[in-house]
Formats: sequence, structure tokens, C-alpha cells
Amino acid sequence: MDIFFSLLTPGLWLIALSIAVLGGFVKGVVGFAMPTVVISGLSSFIAPELALAGLILPTLVTNGTQALRQGIGPALAAARRFWVYLSVGGVVLVASAQLVRVLPIGVMLGFIGFAVTFFTLVQLAGWGLRLAHQSPRVEAVIGVIAGVLGGLSGIWGPPTVMYLTALGTEKTEQMRVQGVIYGLGALALLGAHIGSGVLRAETLPLSLALIAPALLGQWVGGKVLDRIDQAAFKRATLLVLLIAGLNLIRRAVFA
Repeated sequence: MDIFFSLLTPGLWLIALSIAVLGGFVKGVVGFAMPTVVISGLSSFIAPELALAGLILPTLVTNGTQALRQGIGPALAAARRFWVYLSVGGVVLVASAQLVRVLPIGVMLGFIGFAVTFFTLVQLAGWGLRLAHQSPRVEAVIGVIAGVLGGLSGIWGPPTVMYLTALGTEKTEQMRVQGVIYGLGALALLGAHIGSGVLRAETLPLSLALIAPALLGQWVGGKVLDRIDQAAFKRATLLVLLIAGLNLIRRAVFA
């Protein structure tokens, strides 16, 4: 018990667990943004490195449950379909994670934040960017962007959702694909930050403690998802994406 209270006071633990529930709920509804919610919330009162460590295991577990919600067969099919994105993003994520302690990320966060915000506003205005089919070259580029962002900050959802939204992916499939992509990315993130020293004996208790509340929030969010149609899902996705983009800009300004 002492190891938990050496990290945070009881009051701060309550706030941290509540943030995990909120992040899980948002993820349950739209399939992403839990890292954005959790990192933003936790880093407002603890060190960014500790916040990143706290995010790693809840991200891995919730993405696993999301990817496997319709069974292992559809999840494997999604992995085969997006193998270029997964391969490129995974390699870049592991490489960029090693720079987390030495590389200022303000400029990168700002660039991605402006791109995500612009894309979302264009979509909400009805001028939506559309891709007629998957493109290995586009997937590779988006994979590089997502990998760098994920390795340095633990957040790789916005580029992924931008691509899936541009493809017009159906609600259930988009949730499953996101779970597979983020789940494999979370495995890479786990290994990368064991190597970087971010996830270690001193920070592991926070990450373990946030798993259960994140799953609870995801379960409640999933019930909401089941009740909304494709149009409402897309609007909710874009609104959360807009918030994510603006938050990245905020983090860039104050980095």
C-alpha cells in the first residue's frame, strides 16, 4: 500500500482514477482518445513521464477488448488489411520512443494538432476529404506520423482516425480496426518504454491501478455506442477529434 501512496496522495488517486474512467468512456463511444484524455488530465498534476507510464497498461488492455469485441477472426482480418500501417507505425513508434527524454516535442505536437484540427473542421463543414480506396503510400505516411507521435507522447489516435474517416469506414469496422491498430501499437509502446525506462518498478503501480477504471468507463461507453447510428457516430468521432487536435495545440504552446 505504501508504494501507491508514495506516488500520489489519496485525493490525487481519486482524481487519477476518475480521469481513467472518463478516458475509457470516451474510448468506448468513439474508439479512441483515451490517451489524450488520460495524458492531458494526469499531466496537469503529475510529471509527464509518470503520466505516460500510467497510460501504458490501460491502453493495452482496453485496446485488446475493443479489437476482440467481435471475435479473433475479424480482428485478424483487420490486421491483414492494414498491415502496411501497422508495420511502419510500429517500427517508427519503437524508434521514436527512445527519444522521449531528450527531444523537445512542442513543434511536432503543434504541427499534428493544427493538421488534425484543420481536417476535422473541414469534415464538420461538409467539405469532407474522401479516399476512394486504401493506398499503401498514404498508409505508410500516416503510419510514420502516428508512430512518431505515439512514441513521444503515447497519443497516436488522431492520424489513424483521420485516415479511417477519410475512407468512410463503417462504425463497427472502424471500432474494430482502431482496436487492432492501437492494441498492436500499445504492445510496441509497452516494449519501447520498458526499454526507455519510463515504465519501471516505481511507475508500474500507477499503470496497474488505472486498468480497472478504464475498463469500467469503456464498458459504459460501449453501451452508448450500441444505441447511436452511423451519422451520430461520425459526428461524435469528429467532435472528439477536434478536441484532441486543440489539446495537442495547447500542449505545444505550453511544452
